[in-house]
Parts: sequence; structure tokens; C-alpha cells
Amino acid sequence: MMKFYKKAILPKNFKANGIACGIKKSKKLDLALFYSDIKAKAGCLFTTNKIQAAPVQVCKRYIKSSKNFNAILVNSGNANCFTGDTGIRDAELTAEVIARALNIKKQNTLVASTGIIARRLPLNLIKKAIPQLVAGLSKQGIGKAKRAIMTTDLFAKEVTVKFNIGAKEITICGVAKGAGMIAPHMATMLVFIFTDANITQNAINKALSISVDNSFNCITVDGCMSTNDSVMLLANAASGNYLIDKGNNFTLFLKALSITCLELAKMIIRDAEGASKFIEIKVRGAKKFEHAKKVALSIANSNLFKTAMFGENPNFGRIVASAGASGVDIKEKDIKIKVSPLNKNDIFVDVSIGRGNSSCVVYTSDLTPEYIKINAEYN
Repeated sequence: MMKFYKKAILPKNFKANGIACGIKKSKKLDLALFYSDIKAKAGCLFTTNKIQAAPVQVCKRYIKSSKNFNAILVNSGNANCFTGDTGIRDAELTAEVIARALNIKKQNTLVASTGIIARRLPLNLIKKAIPQLVAGLSKQGIGKAKRAIMTTDLFAKEVTVKFNIGAKEITICGVAKGAGMIAPHMATMLVFIFTDANITQNAINKALSISVDNSFNCITVDGCMSTNDSVMLLANAASGNYLIDKGNNFTLFLKALSITCLELAKMIIRDAEGASKFIEIKVRGAKKFEHAKKVALSIANSNLFKTAMFGENPNFGRIVASAGASGVDIKEKDIKIKVSPLNKNDIFVDVSIGRGNSSCVVYTSDLTPEYIKINAEYN
């Protein structure tokens, strides 16, 4: 039986902390550290944007050269993107500084950044804060760490799933940030997932890919793809369960990880910048899953559809036009649309296109004047 918690409960041998080091002018928490005191396998997925932030580039290189990881250092308020070779060196230096403080190798550290693009990291502030950050590591430190990764978020995204393999209890804990500049492959978000499961690298990679494709790659707020998107999973095997590779135990782990990812993805949509509506779009009757997803995202990314939902305007021509614009072969006579009452905070859209048996669910928000205000002033 799986236990689900809408709070972050770190698995065995994991600690965290978050502090304000001065990156944010507001003096809010802006530097987080997640740490496993035993080595962990890592699974990572990153943005497909051709312009990728320095920490993304550095992490990709470390993932290729190292099999084990202990720490993830995250800063908010500065994306360390469009900063050239200097940004790469800065990202490497932050990994080096935290690794030295933890007595681990630089290559056993992952780094992530989120915030304003084209500004150099304030290295002196970060380096000065590292001793305090490390000294404050604790199980309860996840409370500060989850807030230190936030930018325009109104609330922290956190979830924990617990389940058993044999007599061993396994915990999967996830925290995330993201509210705007959200588009699939992947959204402008940072997601950090921790588990004490004993699992092979191949199983981690497979489970993460499947879970992300059906969660974070099925959400959109504004159709804008970021440069820093990262999903990082650390698995340290501290639970002592039988090794998960394939079969029933893999299916169980995949189910728990999928719940974790989907719940975090939904929280990102519920916190979408300026949003007043949470919208679930299900497209049925497609020849392939990919076709259903393409139609659903075409509707979800339509500004005309999103503003109609904000205005509670039942102009379903917006849905028909967006479905047709997806490029998927659809016939007018086959389209059937059902929409729940628009005066509710949660809206459900069901679109059948009569071409096959495949379906996909995508999550989005409405588009409001507040979204424009937030992003007009963001700098």
C-alpha cells in the first residue's frame, strides 16, 4: 500500500538546508543544499532549449564522468545563463567550493540555478555563505531548502510517497519550483527528487523518463521554454531493499515516482503566474499517444482559449480551431467537446477526435492581466 503526503519528508541519509546569502534583493532565502551522506546514483533530465544555462552544461558533463553523487547546490535569483565561459567557470567553482566543504569530489556535486538571465553569479556571496549552509544541514532543513529554490512561486511544491518492497519501506520525496515560463520539454522549473531505494542506473533512467514524459512534459502555462529546466533524482540505496531492476518491483517504483512527478507538475500549474483557473485537457480518440498530446498542447497553448477560460466565455470555437491547428489529421464531423462549468476554479475539457483509441491528459492555466503585470515587471 502506498502512503501519500503533501509535504516533504526526506528519505534515510538525506539532509538539506536553505539560507539567504544576498542574491535576492528581497533578502529572502536563495541558496539551498540537498545532501546524502552516502553516495547515490543520479538520474537527470534537462531542458531541450538550444541555449542552455551554465549549470545545465556542467551537470551534463559531470553525469557522464561520475557514477555517484552526494550533493545538489541550488541558487535562486540568478539563472547563470547567457554568461559565456565565465558562467561555466562560475558554476564549476560553486561545485568545487561546496564539495570541499563536504569533503567530497567536485564531480560528485550537481548544481542548479534559476532567476534572471544574463547576470553573473555573485560568487563572493555564495562562497561566504557555504560554511553556514553546510553547518545547518539536517532532516528538518528541507523546510528552508524548498523555499530557497523559489522565484515567482507563491508556495512551495512538495510531496512524499512511501511504499514497501518486502519488509523494507522506501521513501520518494520531491520538491519543485516553477510558476511562469512553463512549456513542455521541459517547463521552466527545477525539480529535485530523493529516494532511499536500492535501484539500478538503467531502472532509474527508464523510470524517470516515463514519469517526466507523463507529468512535467504535459504541463504548459505560457508556451515559453526556459534555459535552466532540470529534473534531478538521487537514489542512495539506504533502505536496503532488494535491488530494483525490472519486474514487479520496478513497476511499483515507477508508480510511486509517477505519482510524485504528476503531483508536483499539477502544483506548478496551480501556482501559474497570475492564474485563476486550473485546466485539465483530455484528448481522446487519437491514433497515437503523440497525436493526442499534440492536439492537447495546441489547445493548452492557445492564448485565445486561455483568455476565454479566464473570461468564463463558452466560445468553444477556440478549442476546435486549436485542435485543427495542431497538424494532426482531424475531421470536423468527428470532433466532440465537453467542458465543465467555467465559473469554477477547476475546469475539465474533454475532446474526442474519433481517429483511434489513444489519449493524453495535459494541464494548463488561464491567461490573466496579472500574468502580464508580473512578467512586465520581472527583472
